Amino acid sequence: MKKKGLETLLYSAAGVGVMLLILIAINVIGSRLKTRIDLTAERAYTLSPGTKAILSKLDTPVQVRFYCTRGDNTMPVLLKTYAQRVEDLLGEFRQVSRGKIEIQKLDPTPDSDAEDSAKLDGLQAQPLPNGERIYLGVSLSMLDQKEAIPFLTPARERLLEYDLARAITRVVAPEKAVVGVMSSLPVNGSKVPPQMQMQGQRGEPAWVLMDELKRDFTLKTVEMTADKIPDDVKVLLVIHPKSISDATQFALDQFILRGGKLVAFLDPLAVLDRQAAQGMMMGQPPAGGSSLDKLLKAWGLAFDTNRVVADLAYMGRTRQGRQPALLALNDVALNKEDIVTGDADSIVMAFAGAFTGTPTEGLKLTPLLQSSQKAALIDGMSAQMGGESAINDVTPTGVRYQLAVRLSGKFKTAFPEGKPKPAGEAAKPEDKDKKPDAAGEALKESKTENTVVLIGDSDMIQDAVSVQEIPALFGGGQRMVQPMNGNLGLAQAAVEQLTGDSNLITVRGRASRERPFTVVKQMQANAEANYKARIKELETSLADAQRRLNELQRSKDPTQKLILSPEQQQEIANFRKKESEARIALKQERKKLRADIDSLENRMKWLNIGAVPLAVTLTGVVFALKRRRQEAAA
Repeated sequence: MKKKGLETLLYSAAGVGVMLLILIAINVIGSRLKTRIDLTAERAYTLSPGTKAILSKLDTPVQVRFYCTRGDNTMPVLLKTYAQRVEDLLGEFRQVSRGKIEIQKLDPTPDSDAEDSAKLDGLQAQPLPNGERIYLGVSLSMLDQKEAIPFLTPARERLLEYDLARAITRVVAPEKAVVGVMSSLPVNGSKVPPQMQMQGQRGEPAWVLMDELKRDFTLKTVEMTADKIPDDVKVLLVIHPKSISDATQFALDQFILRGGKLVAFLDPLAVLDRQAAQGMMMGQPPAGGSSLDKLLKAWGLAFDTNRVVADLAYMGRTRQGRQPALLALNDVALNKEDIVTGDADSIVMAFAGAFTGTPTEGLKLTPLLQSSQKAALIDGMSAQMGGESAINDVTPTGVRYQLAVRLSGKFKTAFPEGKPKPAGEAAKPEDKDKKPDAAGEALKESKTENTVVLIGDSDMIQDAVSVQEIPALFGGGQRMVQPMNGNLGLAQAAVEQLTGDSNLITVRGRASRERPFTVVKQMQANAEANYKARIKELETSLADAQRRLNELQRSKDPTQKLILSPEQQQEIANFRKKESEARIALKQERKKLRADIDSLENRMKWLNIGAVPLAVTLTGVVFALKRRRQEAAA
């Protein structure tokens, strides 16, 4: 008996020793392979196909100098953890590139050669509250090309892979494409006169979108009155072309026909157009929306500048409550098969318009963003009211409205008669048979297939909607922002795709990964339908009562205008009773909605908390029962 117990003890000790050796071997092999398992639903910690494509095309080594202050007591814990994340990601870059990414790790301590190197590479030291300065950045170089990320902030962690991949493409292909920017809005910021600066007033900074685009492209401002788009512009970004003239539309028409790419943000109601708002305060009539009416008509499309899309399934929220014209779009509304929107998850549009119609022969329309079937087109001015009144104005049409589209194919001119005459100048009879000079002859059709991207909202790319400003983590006075949604990513992806570089698009989509509660939103939409029926019933009762009161008023004695007749008093009593009953019913419906949402959230909470422990416990019980049966059988 003792011998059997000794054998059991020896076997157990040997088994533990073998398991220990196996674990050590697995850790050693795993540390060398730098392999990780990514269990996130969106694969947020796995290199995207775009990054892999960029790295696989490298034929010349790229030197990466990773500067990180290593002092144990110097680097804050938050940055120390993030620095390890950066180092791990660089290791994955090197592995996928088959060694073409060469990494050098440097610790720029004060007055060291590494610190001098960091300064020469363009890195920026960040001051700490205790007065010390730290470095956390990278410098990339290939041959005589160099690119630096001065400071890697944790606020851009979801953009880390994109920032590194973009820096690599910049040193591999240093020549920047020229992107023209035409807008009626102050996209490049605004300055105030010196006397106003003395009073404490400051100008507005350039839009974050412009700053982001400048990192990848050479931006060139194109005036709203331009009659020709510069030849070196490869892609033209048009933002809210309010009051655009036919001559400028003709310039856009010829730009597209000669091969230029167009990304246009139109808008039926630009609620963030401060110039228009200031004009209304000064008594000027409200400015209309923006469109490219001549071009859209030639392409078979229309864009209503008087109505906006309101959607009960994608209602956003403002300080005044839910707003059906503020669209919080999830991945159901996005074209997941398209490279521009395939990796985006959340898009916010404010008072957007819809593109309707059928493309003309030779053009293909690809939807990028669509509303749900619980949407309708409503008047733009009344849509701004928000709250229950705006919700009640939405009668779903069952149509999925096109909020953003891509047109591709061979385009035909919108000006078959040639360049339009300036406003106010009448055409002369002799001009009809006059042939233009060969050099100035207008194009009638594009020789090759081209692409145009149309988006029905310009507010979505303004800072107030797309980003939020965050305080600098460690001082320095620098303006730091982070994306609130995928709006800027969509705009950048559209520009990058049309300039020819599509590999970065799938990387940028990781910047915003909101996981909206689609079930909850569906419950809210269903409840809104119930509310609407009750509210309509109340409004009908109110109209009937008002009609009856008017009839009684006309039929009563003219000398008793200020005295209510018994019939009027009874009618008012009946209406008030109906109104009270409707209000009680609405209150009960809202209580049911809140109860359903709370119940759903509680179920999800307990499922998340208890599912894994329960699964582990059940697994343990199953193994224990199985082992007991085996022992009993032995």
